[in-house]
Amino acid sequence: MKLLTFKQDGKLRLGVLNEQGVLDVLKASEKYEAPSSVPATMEQLISGGIAALQQLQAYLQQEADKHAADKALWLAEDELQYGPCLSAPSKIICVGTNYRKHAEESNMPIPQVPILFNKFANTIAAHGEDIPLPFNSEQVDYEAELGIVIGKAAKRVSKEEALDYVLGYCNVNDLSARELQFRTHQWLLGKSCDKFSPVGPYLVSADEVGDPNQLEIRCIVNGEVRQSSNTSDMIFDCSEIISYISQHMTLEPGDLILTGTPEGVVFNGFDGKTCQSKPHLDWLRDGDIVTIEIEKLGSLTNKMYQEV
Repeated sequence: MKLLTFKQDGKLRLGVLNEQGVLDVLKASEKYEAPSSVPATMEQLISGGIAALQQLQAYLQQEADKHAADKALWLAEDELQYGPCLSAPSKIICVGTNYRKHAEESNMPIPQVPILFNKFANTIAAHGEDIPLPFNSEQVDYEAELGIVIGKAAKRVSKEEALDYVLGYCNVNDLSARELQFRTHQWLLGKSCDKFSPVGPYLVSADEVGDPNQLEIRCIVNGEVRQSSNTSDMIFDCSEIISYISQHMTLEPGDLILTGTPEGVVFNGFDGKTCQSKPHLDWLRDGDIVTIEIEKLGSLTNKMYQEV
């Protein structure tokens, strides 16, 4: 199931995308008297986790014929103004240096355990939303990443059962102001600028994605493919990441995990004083259009603009 949010009358509404278009879930729920257990907003779905998703799936299947025949419930996707598919995660946990070829291109050793850092909810942005390039950074980089959204509380779970705790997956662009990132040994400053984690356009349910460790992943800047890889190149796969984190903290419904980026970023190393760029690549600039594409998850596109 492809879940999304769209803006209408100043509010975010929950939509479900299929071949007919985008179903307005709140309108359908009110008109056809859905049980109270069926989530009508993305917030209700996220907080209810996997159980709420299952309630929504069952309701939509039960009322599918009525919904399909009622044109008033449907919207054209190309006419929507998207909201973020995940608006306020309580935790954004990121994994650094988690693709083998990216570690090699960055001249970094292969980690023995996942390298974790965090971002904050101020970084969340929607598909189609313009992203500010900070006034105090000239070295903003893109990072195509697979996002994992947790669907039920996970504490000390095994690798074998870890994916059972996943609600769904989404595209994420882990934007990074490199000179701020490497100003100290802590990466937080360069990772948590406003709107530095665009997500979406969809939150795709785990059952529709299948194996998250075999997905093609790309980043395209102004029509040029900059990153092209597969999640199979991860050093620690999705199961290992979830299990590892859950040994140290409780993962809650709606928590977002960024699983690392493949090779092809602009960053070419840090010499202790300055960040280097690859000779043939430029840092992001005003007007650049960046698209993140992951197999089965659609395309996340944002335009950059210079903050003044």
